[in-house]
Amino acid sequence: MKSAFAESVLEDAALEWLEELGYTIEHGPVIAPGEPAAERNDFRDVILSGRLLTALRRLNPDVPGTALAEAERQVRRASSPALLVENRRLHRLLVEGVTVEVTDRDGRVRGSVVRLLDVDRPLSNDWLAVDQFAVKGLSLRRADVVVFVNGLPLAVLELKDPANEDATVWSAFNQLQTYKQEIPDLFRTNAVLVASDGVDARVGSLTAPREWFLPWRTVAGDSVAPDSANRLEVLIRGIFERERFLDLVRHFVVFHDEGAATRKVVAGYHQFHATRRAVRTAIEAAGPRGDGRAGVVWHTQGSGKSLTMAFCAGKLVVEPTLANPTLVVITDRNDLDDQLFGIFAASEELLRQAPVQARDRDHLRELLRVPSGGVVFTTIQKFLAEPGEHFPMLSNRRNVVVMADEAHRSQYGFIDGFARNMRDALPNATFIAFTGTPVELDDRDTRAVFGDYIDVYDIARAVEDGATVPIYYESRLAKLDLREEERPRIDEAFEEATEGEETVRVERLKTRWAQLEAIVGTERRLSMVARDLVEHFEARRTAIEGKAMVVTMSRRIAVDLYREIVKLRPEWHADRDDEGAVKVVMTGSASDPLDWQPHIRNKARREALAGRFKDPDDPLRVVIVRDMWLTGFDAPSLHTMYVDKPMRGHGLMQAIARVNRVFRDKPGGLVVDYIGIADDLRRALSKYAEAGGGGRTAIDQDDAVRAMRTRYEISRDMFHGFDYRTALAGTPAERMKLLPAAQNHVLGLEDGRNRFVRAANDLSKAFALAMPRGEALAIRDEVAFFQAVRVAHAAA
Repeated sequence: MKSAFAESVLEDAALEWLEELGYTIEHGPVIAPGEPAAERNDFRDVILSGRLLTALRRLNPDVPGTALAEAERQVRRASSPALLVENRRLHRLLVEGVTVEVTDRDGRVRGSVVRLLDVDRPLSNDWLAVDQFAVKGLSLRRADVVVFVNGLPLAVLELKDPANEDATVWSAFNQLQTYKQEIPDLFRTNAVLVASDGVDARVGSLTAPREWFLPWRTVAGDSVAPDSANRLEVLIRGIFERERFLDLVRHFVVFHDEGAATRKVVAGYHQFHATRRAVRTAIEAAGPRGDGRAGVVWHTQGSGKSLTMAFCAGKLVVEPTLANPTLVVITDRNDLDDQLFGIFAASEELLRQAPVQARDRDHLRELLRVPSGGVVFTTIQKFLAEPGEHFPMLSNRRNVVVMADEAHRSQYGFIDGFARNMRDALPNATFIAFTGTPVELDDRDTRAVFGDYIDVYDIARAVEDGATVPIYYESRLAKLDLREEERPRIDEAFEEATEGEETVRVERLKTRWAQLEAIVGTERRLSMVARDLVEHFEARRTAIEGKAMVVTMSRRIAVDLYREIVKLRPEWHADRDDEGAVKVVMTGSASDPLDWQPHIRNKARREALAGRFKDPDDPLRVVIVRDMWLTGFDAPSLHTMYVDKPMRGHGLMQAIARVNRVFRDKPGGLVVDYIGIADDLRRALSKYAEAGGGGRTAIDQDDAVRAMRTRYEISRDMFHGFDYRTALAGTPAERMKLLPAAQNHVLGLEDGRNRFVRAANDLSKAFALAMPRGEALAIRDEVAFFQAVRVAHAAA
């Protein structure tokens, strides 16, 4: 008897939802080669040529049939054996059309563009969903559901039996990876992949690893679907509604070249809907009745804010009502400008042009005096007027859109100064802001320039979706055992000095900073910090592989702390930039002390170090910074930040978010406090909550320890009546002999295998978050035993 929730039932439900969205439904065996209703000649054919040619004639009525046949040939014939190269080429054809040669009535040959999709009129396209679509490659495989638009397979849905506990959403994900290897032709025109087990449902790109297959939690984007909603139905109705799907394909797919590798990125639901709303408000703000204030997009750090900005720019540059706008992307720091520019430069295909970075004030003025078009990057400081000069108007066009990154009053000063000059230079521009931290309630200046929130994606949603991992907090001040006079004291008056670099503060605050820096940077204290840090990080790495960042309050301390660390671990040091496990990342000049010079690097050398640090397999494990890399820097394998610098507010929240990036099985990031930032974290969370954000900025590591204890007890209790002590204290041979018995014991329990694998997985994650607390070290051997039993079950 077939289960009421068998895989075929899930397929039928998916087809029913797609049919309600306007798709024609066909069954793979009915349209297979050799059948009366066949739509292809061979199982190796994945493009439905009849539908494609019919659509080409309908969408391109003025193009001769020979040219349409040439367009079809360019689509069908591969130009590269590499799947991703082909997918990128075909994506460009989907978005831009196929260029063919056409001979006109006078015998002249001219170029013509053949549209593969009609993105402006969704109903003009041919929409089809097919189940059990068989494809011949290295073997014959049947995809559960394939979505075709104009005969081109743009989406593959792999579905697993909801009633089978062994068949999870990740089983479906793994099967998609197998299909890519065995029937790659099915994915040449692919836009999205979907995996579901009927309970969970996730969407990802052709290159997305497991951790970047994410849920799609809304249909129309106005609200998040309730937990009671079926996730696959929400995903299908949210993504595959015809207008939204074409918009996703056209504006929300980007290929990023990262060294020798290429990564295909498809927007998450929060990026997709925030961008669509931002573009709508920008159009209204730039219109005849608009006030130039498009609003603020608040997406928590680590959730892809820079990419959201790129997606928004990509839609704005082709928006007809803006008539070839000029986009001005503003940051307040050179390193942020470089990092964000890198994202946009990698998205050149999406932007349909290469962005340009203003070199200086004169170059900026030259770039902004153009009659139309362009994507210009600049720091706010380039809007500095000459002494006695009123900043000149550079453009009075209404189709100039200023996109500001991390726009807050403390950074920009909107009433006077740089931002005032920007408004004088671009009086009719439309302003839109993107931030990873909330605009404070009393920050009237920011709201006066940009308006209110367009979209909010907070910590709670980002962690729940898997777009970021939670951040945990641990204080190590007590572990240093400092004498009273050696303990740093940060009072309310001092906090003013923590907002910027110490070198640019007024003398009184510089003096305060220098006094604290002297206490923090004593040789004895740094020696103690170095020893604790090295032992802590090495213990962390026994539970979770990855990298660490150390934040110091001065370049002098950074250099001295490096010296103390390599005293303890001389093998971590190397003179060459391409070698060594620990590096200082800082700027400087020839006038700096001689012992600083080995750590001072130019931009190219710092970028090379960044590449090493971002590479999870590179032996560079620890970097020591003062201000570099604390904002806009993404190194997903970074899981621990050691803070030995006073920070607060936006700067603190941006800094600690370096450890919240998703990476493989990383369960969370850890902030280790050596200077006393707990109160500042609490204040930051209070402001965050007041602004409407949900979720905790940083969770006390005690919570992780409690969770670990609970999960440990669940795993331990499953071995009630079974003595595994010899596995902990016996010889290697005794431990190995015990594994089969332990495995059999688990199998003897009701649903024992699945329950234990889940429990051991949960314990491993909690254990990694709790390390190297004493409570975690005390059960390390038992956790290792549970992991060994789990692996044995997984291999069985």
